Amino acid sequence: MRLGIGIGWRPEIADEVEALEGIDWVEAVAENLCADHLPDSLVRLRERGVTVVPHGVSLGLGGADRPDPGKLADLAARATLLGAPLVTEHIAFVRAGGRRTGSPVLEAGHLLPVPRTRAALDVLCENVRIAQDALPVPLALENIAALVSWPGEELTEGRFLAELVERTGVRLLIDVANLHTNHVNRGEDPAAALDELPVEAIAYVHVAGGVEKDGVWHDTHAHPVTAPVLDVLAELRSRVDPPGVLLERDEAFPPDGELAGELDAIRGVLEKSGGAPAAWVTPETPPVPPVAESVRDGVAVAQTALLSALVAGTPAPEGFDPRRLRVQSRALAAKRADVVAKVAPELPEILGAGYRAAFLAYAGARPLTSGYRRDALDFAEHLLIAGRPEDDAARRRLTHWWRDRAAPRPPGRATRLARAARSVLAGR
Repeated sequence: MRLGIGIGWRPEIADEVEALEGIDWVEAVAENLCADHLPDSLVRLRERGVTVVPHGVSLGLGGADRPDPGKLADLAARATLLGAPLVTEHIAFVRAGGRRTGSPVLEAGHLLPVPRTRAALDVLCENVRIAQDALPVPLALENIAALVSWPGEELTEGRFLAELVERTGVRLLIDVANLHTNHVNRGEDPAAALDELPVEAIAYVHVAGGVEKDGVWHDTHAHPVTAPVLDVLAELRSRVDPPGVLLERDEAFPPDGELAGELDAIRGVLEKSGGAPAAWVTPETPPVPPVAESVRDGVAVAQTALLSALVAGTPAPEGFDPRRLRVQSRALAAKRADVVAKVAPELPEILGAGYRAAFLAYAGARPLTSGYRRDALDFAEHLLIAGRPEDDAARRRLTHWWRDRAAPRPPGRATRLARAARSVLAGR
């Protein structure tokens, strides 16, 4: 089906999205939607005939473990609620550790790259087929941006995506901004990747902005779309007329006139002559054989070592660029601070200018192991146990905030030790 021109729907710009002209469809982050109730803005858009596609961010299909049935059920429920023609996710891992490595589970809070090896591809293919069987509509997977490269990779990005499609029949969500990011950060040629991947399998395309700092491109979704990203879109358009193209913006939302201008720039690229329309027919694919547990264990060890270096301060695994890992680590911590400030806006209000430094100090010693709301509570608990903030009034406000959401009082030393012991045992 043809989707047309779309924009990422976010609560912060819901009114602006509804007012934009020429919007055929929107994409909403699946995890931000209730399974049984839609925001009024999405209800109105659907009543106008605007298609809504749920976009998942937490499955971690590139991880060593098989997909969580509960997360798959949640994604399926949102697809059904929206009457969506497809759902999308990412080729990434988002957590590591656990029983396969005998270590606590670590959450990245971000999409991390899968090593382009045969073993990782085998795991990904089986995970994708499990997901496809659990979802009521077709699945499309997105290529991600990365700051780091895995050593010893056996496949290019284009070939990795092509084999994934050949073995599973999955559709592709190609993010041209991510192709540009990987060009700057990893020296990968976007045109070469497009030459190798099956463009007829493209379900739709993402376009987003970013910024370059010290020779590293940051895929921020908080800056205007740049000319080099539009150039990659033009490269793709010369090969195929994609069924849909969507503008993403997640932060620092501009006036609606600027959003409309970016959409017009995208339309201008698409109106130029180019490849034929994508005509994807799901191929007959052979069953994906079960992956040996030893293969999954090997992927688990490698991913846990990388994630631990990024969020827990362990040494960089052999073959990785330590400087790039430090850049990625700082980016993860900064994103974690930003998300906690969003889900618990009272914390930066109570702590004022000291919030960010206090949170980053906390995050450096406390890797993310659960969701961001739990992280906000643990951060507040950490401060209160340490007798902070120093201002009595601020400390009283933080105590009241914590009590309203967690428990009658911050736990004492014995309770904290018991919790730590349970965490260690649970990770075995």
